Amino acid sequence: MDVARLKQSWSLVAAHGDQVPLYFYSTLFLAHPETRQMFPTNMAGQRDRLVTALGHVVSNVDQVDRLVGFLTDLGADHRKFAVRAEHYPAVGEALLATLRHFLADQWTEELAQDWAGAYGLVSKVMMDGAQAAEAVNPPWWVAEIVGHERRAFDVAVLTLRPQYLLPFTPGQSIGVSHPSVRSWRYYSPANAPRSDGTLELHVRAAPGGAVSSRLVYGCTTGDQIHLSSPVGDRLTLASAGSADLLLLAGGTGWAPVKSLVEQVTAEGSRRRVDLYVGARSRTEFYDSDAIDKLASSHPWLSVTYVVGVDMRRPETFTSPVDRALADGDWRSRHVYVCGSDDMVSHAVTTLGRAGYHAGQLHHEGLGAHWYGPSWRTAVQQAATPSSGDERQVP
Repeated sequence: MDVARLKQSWSLVAAHGDQVPLYFYSTLFLAHPETRQMFPTNMAGQRDRLVTALGHVVSNVDQVDRLVGFLTDLGADHRKFAVRAEHYPAVGEALLATLRHFLADQWTEELAQDWAGAYGLVSKVMMDGAQAAEAVNPPWWVAEIVGHERRAFDVAVLTLRPQYLLPFTPGQSIGVSHPSVRSWRYYSPANAPRSDGTLELHVRAAPGGAVSSRLVYGCTTGDQIHLSSPVGDRLTLASAGSADLLLLAGGTGWAPVKSLVEQVTAEGSRRRVDLYVGARSRTEFYDSDAIDKLASSHPWLSVTYVVGVDMRRPETFTSPVDRALADGDWRSRHVYVCGSDDMVSHAVTTLGRAGYHAGQLHHEGLGAHWYGPSWRTAVQQAATPSSGDERQVP
């Protein structure tokens, strides 16, 4: 397999933009119509995620260690779409047909063999991952909504009780889907694991977000939703050791940060934790009662609210990282950042310029177009961090 040839050919194909996924899915669905039911009704976002995923795989095809974990988790995660081993050849056929179409005269027998070999390896790792996961976790959990509180017009806090214990680590995300919506979105539980197995989700209805809108506006106690296995380790505390922490949260990005605070509480450690929680206005601090209770209960936790817009100077905006850096030097600490794309991107850039090194900065995801559940191996390649509100999947 000629790695350089693979990368060069993909760069030529990717230059055709939206036409690539359009041709791929048209080919797949025409030749294998049974696969259509595994994808969302609205394919607009799905097209972006296909190109991004293929680009990531090809760019790391010569770094097997970086891909194996990603593909293993991806294969296991795809079980919730009812993807089976017999579906992989159909996808491979559509992929090769798409490459052949856009490369035209530059498509050669050698290149066809390279791509067939590469896809064969990818599909095998994904299928092995799916098979291994069968012995550990179900494809998804059914969970009952036992609590549903509207904290703002577009924000709801849900308490869920899965039918079986769903193990997770604070800072991870879980896939969420409503039975009436053929899509999944990832949310981070806002709690450390509880003895009763319940989960707390903070959901903001994203514009055009079918899942988030359903969860905020169209659900009530007693309803059932589906949950998938937890993924990701970028926001977990493992890599921070016993270091003191600086936590920066914006909007519903407070949810995973809240779970980290609860984990520190459960550890009984002697960490110092400084938390900066930001919102555009005071009315947007939708979980302030819980924040204040945590602060009053734990002397090792210091909380600072950051109101982004000063009504006396509405043209200015202050983010949690701006306020934190104005208050002190935190370079001896591990820093966790979660919020909107803009907030996280600004924080990471600002901290980097201030001398904070990449190993102490922890943030999630790859941006609005990244679809993969296992962003931990890929995030080092990313230029744009992701949102803490609604993360998209295939």
